[in-house]
Amino acid sequence: MTVTANPRLLIFDLDGTLIDSRQDLCNSVNATLAHLGRSALPDAVIASYIGDGASMLIRRALGDPDQVEESHLNQAISFFLDYYRIHKLDFTYVYPGVLEALASIRGAHPTVPMAVLTNKPVHPSRDICAHFGLDRFFFQNYGGNSFHTKKPDPHGIQTLIAEANALAPNAEPITPAQTVMIGDSDVDILTARNAGARSLGCTFGLSPHALAAAQPEATVDSPTEWPATLFA
Repeated sequence: MTVTANPRLLIFDLDGTLIDSRQDLCNSVNATLAHLGRSALPDAVIASYIGDGASMLIRRALGDPDQVEESHLNQAISFFLDYYRIHKLDFTYVYPGVLEALASIRGAHPTVPMAVLTNKPVHPSRDICAHFGLDRFFFQNYGGNSFHTKKPDPHGIQTLIAEANALAPNAEPITPAQTVMIGDSDVDILTARNAGARSLGCTFGLSPHALAAAQPEATVDSPTEWPATLFA
């Protein structure tokens, strides 16, 4: 199943799409809960909270946000970010096949720009991509604090389309319909839909349970399927 004919811009989610960061995120949340004198949560529960940025992750881990004082919440978020900044690479790894798939796409389609759009804060996102050598494939990497809104708001995709067009000012402008968002959660699929772009769902990621309901144009079970699915 193809996503769209001749895509001209590829935008990748990070957590659950390019990297498996589940354990480091879970450990950082539980370290935050321990710091606050709270009981740890099962990793599976924390993993189900991932996808909407650090602030929402901590809000969900703390339970009903209406029962948490704002100062207490801000303290928890700050501790989490500080802890995660140190421990973000303890167990995180690039999914098998990602580097090879990106290299294949770059080799076969060198004029197609690729970027990262994640709800993770931008600095750890860029640090992680640089650590694993992913950054060489992407002309831009935007995080959840790069704009005034996060995914599924379309602003990030719209900005990346504009920037990709600026890279080749003499070429026919890239349209949303020629843009594909690749991600593992309903948030990514909704972001694409809100921007008028196409979507490719990754069932191997952190939120496969949410993909079916979100109805991406196509799905893959491994990063090795990206080249053939995107450019069939």
